[in-house]
Amino acid sequence: MNTYQSTVAGVIFDLDGTLVSSELDFTLIKAQVGCPDEHDLLSFIDGLPSPYMREEAMNIVHQHELIDAQHATLLPGVAQAIARLKEQAIPMAIVTRNYDRATALKLKNNPLPIQTVLTRSDAPPKPDPSALNAIATLWGIDQQHILYVGDYLYDIQAAHNANMRACLYAPSDVPAYAEQADYILHHFSELPKLINNLGQTRQSRLINASV
Repeated sequence: MNTYQSTVAGVIFDLDGTLVSSELDFTLIKAQVGCPDEHDLLSFIDGLPSPYMREEAMNIVHQHELIDAQHATLLPGVAQAIARLKEQAIPMAIVTRNYDRATALKLKNNPLPIQTVLTRSDAPPKPDPSALNAIATLWGIDQQHILYVGDYLYDIQAAHNANMRACLYAPSDVPAYAEQADYILHHFSELPKLINNLGQTRQSRLINASV
């Protein structure tokens, strides 16, 4: 990766499992809608043969998401890290595969100083990069200077599909696909330091290049 592109000028976050807790049981949800374990749930529902079947399956998903939203709490270190980035005037946004009502409930119960929030109700779900690209356009920031932080493979894929860098949040076990991420975050307290270090690395390289 080109060091001159290291500065982070904006950060986009996943929601569930990244900023807030989630206890969604995808094995149970897939069983209830008839989705094979190895298939992506949303893609499976989108491919069902009739509008009625898609609506019924999505209603089941919505019920699970709303129940989960009622119990979600901020994950350790999130509030402090977000506050630090806010102090540094770094633009922040959220892109989630959750749907709008559940997302709104989670953020109402766990308020964060992040105004831009896109759900699957607003754009195709990750790993599709549409939502990430829309935010880059909104901010007027080159994608290479935006960091996407999430806890799952789809987050890494979405970031790279949008030509952004991917930071995997892995507070406990590090999954095999972690090697695809540009950075790995074990605790949210590390995030402001990571962003600051990237900026300092670029500044140092620029100074050296001018000597």
